[in-house]
Amino acid sequence: MMTHATRDIAFMKMHGLGNDFVVLDSRAHRIDMTAALARAIGDRHRGVGFDQLALIQNGADGSDAQLVFYNSDGSTAGACGNATRCIARFLMDESGRSDVVLKTERGYLAARDAGDGLTSVNMGQPQLDWQDVPLAREVDTLELPIDGAPTATGMGNPHCTFFVGDAESVDLEIRGAEIEHHPLYPRRTNVQFASVIGKNHLRMRVWERGVGVTLASGSSSCATAVAAARRGLTDRTVAIDLDGGRIEIDWREDGVWMTGPTAHVFSGMFTRDWLEQVR
Repeated sequence: MMTHATRDIAFMKMHGLGNDFVVLDSRAHRIDMTAALARAIGDRHRGVGFDQLALIQNGADGSDAQLVFYNSDGSTAGACGNATRCIARFLMDESGRSDVVLKTERGYLAARDAGDGLTSVNMGQPQLDWQDVPLAREVDTLELPIDGAPTATGMGNPHCTFFVGDAESVDLEIRGAEIEHHPLYPRRTNVQFASVIGKNHLRMRVWERGVGVTLASGSSSCATAVAAARRGLTDRTVAIDLDGGRIEIDWREDGVWMTGPTAHVFSGMFTRDWLEQVR
């Protein structure tokens, strides 16, 4: 079976609201992804660049495909909502279907065509217990003992959401980096700063663990919507304005549904020579 050292590898560049991804289709030919290769592909000067890399694998146990995610620092991510939406759109276009089921570390995620070029995915129920986020010790996840009293939420990956008067005024580069490595989060955390615009409207900016500042984040949007609803700041259906655009979140009985646009920007090929250098 051929691996990345013995053949060229095709890839797709996609994004959801500027949250950008390199997607590798490993269904026909196995791709041996490593942390070093993910970092090399994620280099925006010497590789392609991405917020997350997604590997599509053959489906199992009733799923249409399995997804594995990597951050740009080479670490793995348990969930990536916008990449899941992008790949769901690709698979629906490929099959001519209007719905798919994708298996991730988060579980089985249902996705569907929402019309008008939009794609929805059910990211599952949020994890609200401190052990499930996970946190380092037992605390109230609604208001953490951190300056600013943020809310902790698990969406297959950990989140820390601050509600502030003006999300635009936060120094995200500094605050995000500080909170990502807070000792209360043993696996590091994604960090969000959100302002309430109305009962169905939030403005949010995000720092992703293992990546940094990103224009959007699907799982962060879900976590922020859940945190706002739990604190009584918004209803359970909200529009969130991110740096890259608007996404719709609906926390329902069957899970947190996320709806927004996707884009398949271009397809390309990693050459054997380059792969040999970075493997």
